[in-house]
Order: sequence, then C-alpha cells, then structure tokens
Amino acid sequence: MPGFRGFIAIDIEANDKIERLIEDLKRVDAKLRFVDPDKLHVTLKFLGETDEDLVEDIERCIERSVRDLGPFTIKLHGVGVFPNDRRINVIWIGVKGDNLKRIFLHLDGCLEKLGFEREVRDFSPHLTVARVKGIGNRDSLLSIIRRYSDYDFGEQIVDRLKLKKSVLTRDGPIYSDVREVRMGGIDG
Repeated sequence: MPGFRGFIAIDIEANDKIERLIEDLKRVDAKLRFVDPDKLHVTLKFLGETDEDLVEDIERCIERSVRDLGPFTIKLHGVGVFPNDRRINVIWIGVKGDNLKRIFLHLDGCLEKLGFEREVRDFSPHLTVARVKGIGNRDSLLSIIRRYSDYDFGEQIVDRLKLKKSVLTRDGPIYSDVREVRMGGIDG
C-alpha cells in the first residue's frame, strides 16, 4: 500500500513580529535551519507513515474533531526551546487557544482506532521557527530567547485544519496539503 509521512496541522501566516525574531536569530553565531515563512504551522497530531487508503477515515476524524466549532482565535506568545537550554534542538513560539487541546484529544482518540499510536507526551502546541544544528555562542542565542520569552506575536484565526504530507529532502521538508477541513463544516 502506498503511503506518505503525514501530520495534521494549522497553517500560520508569518507576520512582521515573527520575521523580526527570525532576523534577530540569524545574527547569532549558530547553525540554524529556519522554517520557511510560508511553511509555518502548528502540528496538532504527527501521524508518521500514513497509508493512503486511510485518508478518508483520517478526514472523518478531523471533521468530527471540529464539527461543533466555528473559527476561533489562537495567540502566538513567547519563545522557548526543546528539549532544554543546555541542549537546544528546536526554537519555538508558544501557541495558546482554548480549543486546541480539545481538538488534539479528539484526534488522538479517533486516530488510535485507525492504528495510529496515542501521543505519550503532554500536548504542547507550538510553532517551530528553527531547528538547531550547532551553536557557536550559546549565551548570545539564549539572550535572544530570553528577550522574546514573554513577547506577544499576535493572534491568528483558525478556520481550518489540514492533513499534510511531508517529504524530507536535504534542503528541508517539502509540505503539501492532502485534505482540508473547515471548522464546523463551513464553506467558502
């Protein structure tokens, strides 16, 4: 059965504040691989290897997770790192929204019935900005992280979720939309 590397996400539109953070990070002595501004997203559920025969069922899980929700607002706030300050692999912007955890829990349960593993880590919605390949000046990088740790990056309206395909390449991942589900089944 043909498959693809799949995940369910909310696309995020880059704004001036996000671009300012990226510009500040580019000035640091570190090897950072930035997420292209047109590929920014919040992953709600990483699926991994996904059988194409399951796409319709996955779409139904997504539809059920948002059927009684209209468009809602999320806040982009603060910057942090995974896993910790001593070993920085990912630089992220925090994401806050009342409906995100509820959607995630519904997706996680529904997708488990399709054979996808339940998430073992706590749900921590975030917007990955960069992956860290090496750090020359840790103090300089941490200084920028701290400066933006309580920074407000604005709000965005969530009106759809997407099932996405990721193809890994040497130059970074290439994403494409497999399915799009609008909140509450709205059209337009």
